[in-house]
Amino acid sequence: MTQLGALAGGNTAFFISDCQWLTSVPSWFAEQASLSEAVLLFNLSTKPFTNFWLWPMKPYQQTTIVECGEPLVPIPLKEFAFVQPHPYRCLGAPYGNASPFYLRQGVLDRLRQAQDYLQQHQSNWRIQIFDAYRPVAVQQFMVEYTLAQTAKAQGFDPQALTEVQRKSILEQVYQIWAIPNYDLATPPPHSTGAAIDVTLVNATGKLVDMGSPIDELSPRSHPDYFKALLGDLPLGSPAGLATTTTRSSHLTQQQRDAAYEADQHRQLLQTVMVAAEFQRHPGEWWHFSWGDQMWAWSTNQQRPHSGIEACYGRVE
Repeated sequence: MTQLGALAGGNTAFFISDCQWLTSVPSWFAEQASLSEAVLLFNLSTKPFTNFWLWPMKPYQQTTIVECGEPLVPIPLKEFAFVQPHPYRCLGAPYGNASPFYLRQGVLDRLRQAQDYLQQHQSNWRIQIFDAYRPVAVQQFMVEYTLAQTAKAQGFDPQALTEVQRKSILEQVYQIWAIPNYDLATPPPHSTGAAIDVTLVNATGKLVDMGSPIDELSPRSHPDYFKALLGDLPLGSPAGLATTTTRSSHLTQQQRDAAYEADQHRQLLQTVMVAAEFQRHPGEWWHFSWGDQMWAWSTNQQRPHSGIEACYGRVE
């Protein structure tokens, strides 16, 4: 995929990849689609309009952005723990002169508050920064990288995927990666400087066990996965446990203890971040934001009719 753009027609948004900008969407497509919100992904390297995919538009992307103009600022190295060297840079992600360890000032202020709350619960524990600011070009790089790695893991050659195979794998990739969209109305969360991926380290600097690594493409990434595993959520919950085969009755005591510990650590991270007014990504235990579209949408879901708008859009 190359640069992603967007077109809006009525209430329908179309995200476009691997093609030049279009000025209209075929009427036959709009009539057949009958969708109030959709994402159109197609490839014009083949015959036009014969190869397209629909991706559901995420609800938070409808949130209005009123950019406040607040600058990106560096996250102080002495105040927090950091994952070094940065994993995406190691892969060759095109940051240019940008740094993954920058945030909007208002977000940084709240991150400091979250760490203060953390240390009230666990003395000398710190928040570890995995990733913060992410240019759209880096988002695109990581989507392509994850697609290739997922294809290999499933026994496919990433360079020889059929359109059906590519679509299937992208559906998995987009479970945790936002579409690398350049449209200012629907920026990837990390490109706003308002989203951050974090975990915890203890007083000795050791990584706290969260049960799964950041960016893992599996049901374990869901914040409530271990709660569901232990039987504290109903079957068929969003954590991805639809049968009793992996429920707590089938776990050894050691597995139960490990699951309980991981869930407690996830709950602690959420508690301190929410206390500082962050909102957690509904599908990722590590992703939190303040001031972006996802934050505003989540806040409005909790406080109906509050009408909160995002104050941070894409920033370069």
